[in-house]
Amino acid sequence: MSDSQAIGPEANGMLDQRRPFFYPDSSSDTEEYRRDTEERRKRLSKRNGPVIRGRMPPKNQSQGGPTPSTSTQEPPRNGQKSQLIDDRITLVVDNTRFVVDPAQFTAHPNTMLGRMFSSGIEFTHPNERGEYEVAEGISATVFRAILEYYRGGTIRCPPTVSVQELREACDYLLVPFDANTVRCQNLRGLLHELSNEGARRQFESFLERLILPLMVESAERGDRECHVVVLLDDDAVDWDEQYPPQMGDEYSQTVLSTPLYRFFKYIENRDVAKQVMKERGLKKIRLGVEGYPTYKEKVRKRPGGRPEVIYNYVQRPFIHMSWEKEEAKSRHVDFQCFKSKSVTNLAEATADPAIELEPNRLREEEPPEPPPDVAPEEEAQ
Repeated sequence: MSDSQAIGPEANGMLDQRRPFFYPDSSSDTEEYRRDTEERRKRLSKRNGPVIRGRMPPKNQSQGGPTPSTSTQEPPRNGQKSQLIDDRITLVVDNTRFVVDPAQFTAHPNTMLGRMFSSGIEFTHPNERGEYEVAEGISATVFRAILEYYRGGTIRCPPTVSVQELREACDYLLVPFDANTVRCQNLRGLLHELSNEGARRQFESFLERLILPLMVESAERGDRECHVVVLLDDDAVDWDEQYPPQMGDEYSQTVLSTPLYRFFKYIENRDVAKQVMKERGLKKIRLGVEGYPTYKEKVRKRPGGRPEVIYNYVQRPFIHMSWEKEEAKSRHVDFQCFKSKSVTNLAEATADPAIELEPNRLREEEPPEPPPDVAPEEEAQ
């Protein structure tokens, strides 16, 4: 049998010259195969860039993504900046190093890291090792999860991290936190944070459209606080002009809005509303539910002929806020009970103050005993 018949159709020009076929039992063929493998590795390294020696990527880390750095990297000497392959940079978060490609950050310019590592790098300065210390106060576990957003656009909340902690970190790094970007096993925690964000946006709209005009009306009247009761759209208010109801707040105002009424049905929404008003500079904020008179039911005579008006009351939420600047100063005379220091006895006032002495010293300074009584005759002489 000829050589061409032994190796089949590969002898007719179909044999790949770049990958020659070798018999495994041949030592010379093994040497040539090793040399060919080394040449292929060199060609791949030239195409993909230089390789970091002395460092292996973690097994669970996919190629091309941000890789947490280990402590095996030798620090640069003489204060020189560390040179990383492919223009990569080292971020230090919570004493943990992450080797990342800044191009992933610049692809999202609206995030904080995208702004920091944009052209020129004006907002950050490396330390003596050429590393960038960022995200102060954020744990390495949370930061590793947020880095997934720059790779694939989604964040998977680790089981050991609360949704609130992840949310605060996303707000700090200006990374979107919504149902499209966050994947979480704890749906209750995720939906709670999403509800907080939705409640904030909704109340800001209510504040501008419904509440602020009433506050301006109170301010133009000279008041420095406002009390607003939220009624339903179909609530009818019919007060008797001759017998108006007795109101606790003289200038109580109302707003007809069923959506705002439903908004205040949840305690968490009230907390969000109070936080929004604090951020807008308002003070003395109170949120709750109170009875509000709607219409007169009947009038009855009390003993002595005094009329008593009975109104129909409904439970409705209210908002009370103030913009008074001098709120810390007392506007009334405060009478306090304290021990008076005044002395009404003139003899006691002119007397020397009493000196408290120790018992032993008091015995030593006792005056001598008076002499025995003398007879009246000697006294007369």
